Formats: sequence, structure tokens, C-alpha cells
Amino acid sequence: MTNHLINTQSLYLQKHAHNPINWWYWCDEALNLAKQEDKPIFLSIGYSSCHWCTVMEGEAFSDGAIASYLNDNFISIKVDREERPDIDSIYMTALQMMTGQGGWPLNIFLSPDDLVPFYGGTYFPIEPRYGRPGFLQILQALRDFYHDKSDKFISLKNEIVKGLETNSNIIFTSENQLTPELLQQGIANNSKVIARNDYGSPRFPMMPYSNITLQGGVKDKNYRDLAIRRALDLVNGGIYDHVGGGFHRYTVDATWTVPHFEKMLYDNGLIMEFLANLWANGVEISEIKRACEGIKDWLKREMTSEKGYFYAAQDADNFADIHHIEPEEGEFYVWSYQQLKEILSAEEFNAFIDTFIISEDGNFESKNVLQKREDKSINEIINNALDKLFKVRYGEERNSLEKFSPAKNNQEAKTFQWLGRIPPVTDTKMILAWNSLMISGLATAYGVFQDVSYLDLAEKATEFILNHQWENGRLHRLNYEGNVAVFAQSEDYSLFIKALLDLAQNHPTNTGFYLDQAIKIQAEFNQFCQDKEQGGYYNNAHDNSSDLLIREKSYIDNATPSPNGIAIANLVRLHLFTDEEKYLDEAEKTLKLFSDIMNKASTSCPSLFTALNWYLNRTSVKTTKDTKLQLIQKYLPNTVIRTDEELPSNSIAIVCRGVSCFEPATTITQLWQQLS
Repeated sequence: MTNHLINTQSLYLQKHAHNPINWWYWCDEALNLAKQEDKPIFLSIGYSSCHWCTVMEGEAFSDGAIASYLNDNFISIKVDREERPDIDSIYMTALQMMTGQGGWPLNIFLSPDDLVPFYGGTYFPIEPRYGRPGFLQILQALRDFYHDKSDKFISLKNEIVKGLETNSNIIFTSENQLTPELLQQGIANNSKVIARNDYGSPRFPMMPYSNITLQGGVKDKNYRDLAIRRALDLVNGGIYDHVGGGFHRYTVDATWTVPHFEKMLYDNGLIMEFLANLWANGVEISEIKRACEGIKDWLKREMTSEKGYFYAAQDADNFADIHHIEPEEGEFYVWSYQQLKEILSAEEFNAFIDTFIISEDGNFESKNVLQKREDKSINEIINNALDKLFKVRYGEERNSLEKFSPAKNNQEAKTFQWLGRIPPVTDTKMILAWNSLMISGLATAYGVFQDVSYLDLAEKATEFILNHQWENGRLHRLNYEGNVAVFAQSEDYSLFIKALLDLAQNHPTNTGFYLDQAIKIQAEFNQFCQDKEQGGYYNNAHDNSSDLLIREKSYIDNATPSPNGIAIANLVRLHLFTDEEKYLDEAEKTLKLFSDIMNKASTSCPSLFTALNWYLNRTSVKTTKDTKLQLIQKYLPNTVIRTDEELPSNSIAIVCRGVSCFEPATTITQLWQQLS
């Protein structure tokens, strides 16, 4: 028995196609059916590598009694948040208003006539536990609540709508508040977010906060030290996969030890860019470079399609063996004390327990997540030990395993004859925004380390996007094995433009090509998503928003930076690359739109402060190809580097900051003085 999800392309939706619930995907037919039958909508949003989404699918969504009640009394709709982040954003905001917290799975109930939410939560167990009522009890109560249509129901809906409209209606102010004082206050407040040690678990990378803190570190050693502290927690902690490379999504504890084991493309792109920038800022700690190389190797081995684009994510769970009915969290990554003793030589084992925090009791379900001691380095003995663990996990030597084909679903995972452990399922769809974040990370790492293997991966992914993501003149967000889907949203446009500008900045020869592509796509972005009157960018295109409760302009940073924060910085960079004032005017207009929010809620929007830093301290350098090569290896935030072979005689560069320029620099020492 299947439901309406059986013909969808999303791995997440396909996982629910055989549930006894009569799931619909988000479409006009489902929304109209809810109106016609006067049934509330049960909207459930998640993503393929979400652990608690998987748990709920195997419990409540597979339960016959729950399915029967839902089918009789609700219209049930499943949404993949990676396909439709615009829908997810609206209802996540609503859930946070209702409950004070959010997360996935996002389960929320909507009135069918206007799509206004009236109740929501995350994971609902079948039976009452974890302090939560049983799911069937909730459904019965909500069915009665909806059909009573009491004054309380109407009042609740009105309150939710008012809150959502207040959140999305950004009031434009003509008062220019774009001051250095505002920037410094924003850096100070956002740096406190990553400095805090008084909050518990979990621990997330929080790269938008780390980035603005690192920028503050250019002038303030305290901020620089905070950025270094975040990097050391990441590269030494259990959040980093010391055997296979790449970072997990977060740790469930406050000590960066035990991760939630899913690996997301976007985290790894953001972390690579941050670590490369930190190295360029003079923090040449070996573990930082090792982690960047680890991301690159994992990406090339497990997350890159034959066509060059990058896959979206890997699950947290995998099967311990083919006889297990359900996958287990982290089984692919952890090691028992006894396993380590059997795999490693005595010398390697002794060195290993001296370098990593290992115990007989383990730190995760009697097994060990590898967390490196900060005062220990990875020497040749430890490298040999890690190579042995790699072979046990993957079934092949590290140096000979160039490609590790993914398991695309649980069936493939259980039936393929793996040489090592059964791997987690990989979501192989291409998401434009996430690919763009990785391209930016790779382009930055190439500039800093001058290792062409980073650039090669970035260029192949970019080439695929430029050649395959337009259909009928429109850029699309997704690609499912050659089939594009869903119009690009503002995060896709803004992050891809950023990726192209990062390639233009760091590429040794093709600056002009990537800049031309960025200019072209910026024009399309403006056409479909820009608010021409007040400024800023809506999450979705003007002609693709009729099914949304409200239209949002996202400015809040989450795991990924906000579209408007990135878009403003892009506009300043385009101005510096082209000398065209129109880009700077648009950047200023949009910053003014958000300036009141930046004053009142600074810790919600670190990427807006990164954009403000670009605006206030914008710098361009016209220089020679050889000097550019030296400059891109250094951390120069808010600086665009352009090659110009027609510099004044005997000069190597011209530096301009804001609306004034320095005298032509004739020596590298003079150039560094001007840039500092």
C-alpha cells in the first residue's frame, strides 16, 4: 500500500510513501481538498537525515490506529524542508511563537481555509513519554478543538497571524543608522554567543557568529582568541570525524564530544571557509589545515557525483549488520575499547589512548567517539592507526579508495556487499544553496593553501550548475539525477552569487568569467525576488508565492547565513569589482531597511553585520597577477582584489577604501601598510 508520496523525487518523502497515512505532498490539490472537506491540515516537515524524523516515521506514522484517525479527520501533508525552505521558515517561526522552541520534525496543524497554524510541536511519541502526550490523544483533542470553532480558536489564530505579520513586516526607516558604533556593538554582542560557557548542550558550529567574531579579531585580540577557541573545539572534538574527515552537524553535549552523527554539506562548506580564513589570519595550527583536507577528501570520496555536483547529506543512522531491522545511530563511526586493541598494534594503541580520549566504558553507548586531546598532535604513529581504522570502516586502504559509492536508501544499504561497515544512507540530491556554500569554502581554501585540488572540485560543481540548473530561463534549486525541481529561492541566488564572487576573487585566471556570471545571476535575482520599493529580497519569487501564508524577507541566521545578509555583502562586492554605484545604492537601501532590527535584535542577524562591515570598510585592490597571489593567501575581510595590468609605472597596486584611494604602492611593504 502506498500514498501520494510514491511518485515524488525527494528521499525524505519517499521514506513515508509506504506509511498507512494517506500523505499528500504540498500542492493545490491537497490544499483545496482540505477546504472542500472542512478538515484541518496536519503538516509535517522534516528532512532525510533527521534522526527524530526517522524515529517518528517508524513509530507514530507507521501505527495503524493513528493513521486511521488521521485519514478520517485530517488532510496530512508532508514537506521536505530542503525542497521548500520558504514553507518551513513560516511554520517554524509560528511554532517558536507558540512553544518558545523549534526543531524537526516540525509537526503543525493548520486551518484549511487560510493555512493559519493553531497547534504545533516536534517529536510526538505514540504513548505519553518524555513529558509529552501520546500522538493519538493530541489528534483527538485537536479535532474537537477545530470543529468547535470556539472564540478561543479564532482568537488564537488571530494572535498567530498578527505575530507572523509583525515578524515579516520590516519597517523602513530613512534615518541613517549605519554607523561604526552599530557595527562594533553587533560584533560585541554576536561574539558573546560563541563565548558563552554557561549554557548546556547541544553545541552547534554557529558559523555566522564565528565569522563576524573573526572579522572583529582583525582589530581586537579578544575576538580573535574567541574565533580560535571555536576552531579548536571543532577540529579536536568528536564533532569532527577523525577517521574519515568531515564534520557532523552538532554535539549533543556541552563538551564537543558526542555528535549527532548526520553530516550536512552546508556545515562542511561553512566550516571549511572559516578554518581557511583563520589560517590566512596567521593561525597556522596543523589541526586546522588537517580538518580542511579531511573535508575535501570526504567530499571527493563520498559526496561528489560523477557529474561534479555535491550530494546533500548523510544520515546519522546506519545498520550494524544486514540482520538488523532498524538502523542505529552512529554505528558507522564509533569504536569499542576492545576493537581498538584488536585493530591496532600495542605501540599504536598506547599512542592512540594518549592522543584521544578513550575509555573501556566509552562515551557513547559503551563505545568511543574519537575526541582528540588538545595538547596532543597527530604524528606518524597516529596517522597509521587512523589508516587502519579507515580500512576497517570502509573495507579498503585510504590511498586506494578514490570513490565510495553511496547507499541511496535503506534497501541499498542492506543488500550491497560492503567490504567494511554498512554506511549511512546518503541523500544524493543537489541543493543549489548548499553546493554554493561548499564552492565558497573550496574557493577560499584554494586561495589560502594554493592546493589546486580544492579549486578543481569547486569549478566542476560550478560548471554543472551553470550548465544544468536553468530550465525555461529560470534558475532552479534542486537537481534529482538530472531532473531540476523547484524555482530557486533567495538563499539559492544569494549564496550562488557569493560562490561565483569567491571564485572570481581567488581564481588565478578566470576572474572575468565568474564575475560576468555573478552579474548575470544578480539581475535574475533582482527580477524575481527583490522588493523594488523598500529594498531587500523575499524568500521566494514574486510569481511563486501564491501558496504561502505570508511572504518573508529572511534576515535571521540559523545553521546557514540569512539570504539578505549574504545578498547585501554581494552587492557591495559587485560594486567593488565593477565600480558601478547602483550596487552600492541597493546595498545601502537594504541595510537601512534592516537597521532597526540590527539595533534591537543584533544577535539574530550576524550576517547583516558582516554585510555592514563590507559597506563601512569596503576596500578594493587593483594589482598584478603575482601580487594577487600573495594577497589571496592572507585574511583580508571586506576586500576585493582585482588584477590590472595598466597600473602606474613602478607600482604594484592601488588600494581604495570607501571613496578615497591611497597613492600607488611601489613595494609589498607599503601595500601591507595601506591594507592594515
